[in-house]
Amino acid sequence: MAGERILVVDDEKLMREYLREQFEQKYKVDTASNGKEALRMIEEEVYDLVFVDLRLPGMDGIELIRRINELSPGTQTIVITAYGSVESAVEAMKLGAFDYIQKPIQSPEELELKVERAIERGKLLRENLYLRRELKKAVSFNMVGKSPKMQEVFEKIAAVAKTDVTVLITGETGTGKELVARAIHENSHRKEGMFVAVNCGALPENLLESELFGHEKGAFTGAYKREIGRFELANGGTIFLDEIGELPLHLQVKLLRVLETGEFQRVGSPRTLKTDARVIAATNTDLEKAVEEGRFRKDLYYRLNVVQIKLPPLRERREDIPLLVQHFLEKYGPDKEIAPETMKILLSYDWPGNVRELENVIESSCVLCRTNVITPDDLPEYLREKARPRRRLPPDGDMTLAAVEREHIKFVLEQNNWNITRSAEILGIDRVTLYNKIKKYGLKRER
Repeated sequence: MAGERILVVDDEKLMREYLREQFEQKYKVDTASNGKEALRMIEEEVYDLVFVDLRLPGMDGIELIRRINELSPGTQTIVITAYGSVESAVEAMKLGAFDYIQKPIQSPEELELKVERAIERGKLLRENLYLRRELKKAVSFNMVGKSPKMQEVFEKIAAVAKTDVTVLITGETGTGKELVARAIHENSHRKEGMFVAVNCGALPENLLESELFGHEKGAFTGAYKREIGRFELANGGTIFLDEIGELPLHLQVKLLRVLETGEFQRVGSPRTLKTDARVIAATNTDLEKAVEEGRFRKDLYYRLNVVQIKLPPLRERREDIPLLVQHFLEKYGPDKEIAPETMKILLSYDWPGNVRELENVIESSCVLCRTNVITPDDLPEYLREKARPRRRLPPDGDMTLAAVEREHIKFVLEQNNWNITRSAEILGIDRVTLYNKIKKYGLKRER
């Protein structure tokens, strides 16, 4: 017997016993004859699903559903209604009821599938509630992570933020190096000063010197007025030099001087200026190898690498992926949730683009998703390809028509997330025929 628990609330004993017998082989089933008794039981136990009769003595079914939503947000409800009272069932579904069934029950198979989907929906909601709670505990310095490697990063940020020491942040592209630099600045005594970021790999060599140190009017063609550089702007604050490994050798000499003396000159000026900017650098390249190859000055490397913070790639901290997914959902799709099969795909992928790639995937999925649950179909094609199962033959080698039909029906159901209507259309049969074949072959949705 599974661990899921169902509560049947109905004043008709025959209906209570019918639903108990229908599901007690698979679930733990309790019963109640009125709303007051049901609420007492819900306060004592966690139920995955509650069947609620709309016509109850005392508290009616609509009010009971409201109370269940307050007491146990993850618990799903299925409304039991008499034939011809569909309007009341629709009102209940507006309050959050998962579905409704009519008395007398015509299709036990369809009822069973509704129950399976409702319980799965409840699990999904509880998982998302859990992730939201965990996310609050896992955010430090506006960064998300509860893995040991990220906790180590947070400890280093807290330590270096109290000082003016030069920091070198290393890690692959997309791991969040600028976020670390900003966290250090925002938690330091320099936080009232400016945080100035420069991407050393994005600017042409002839403009980078001017960008860093400024220039005088007429210093070069197009220099129509004096411009102050980033080191002057960052005076009293922090300058973040991203992709420091791309800095040309002649500018490495000038940067070394700034680090050692705090002095620099604008392009085209003999005047020496001073700056009190804290330097934080970042790179996704191996600077030690660059030193060996003569592409990076050894003395500058040691001046920058006073304290090194190494950011782990996402594939080395997979336990943070669900929290990051929840973080990006709250940013791009606060009304969206992630289906379990979608999360499996996200957890199994290696993420060469790291957190930035994950963020882009969640943002695009939120845009493309037409419901409130992001399924594998909403993911980019390259991720769907990795998860797409291939059509398979019966595993025991049985090639009879019945065995092949069973495996094919199971394949189509899995491909369509057990959507009966869509699967029936693909198979070219009606829904009743598909329900009968599901029962005939004993097909069950894998949990």
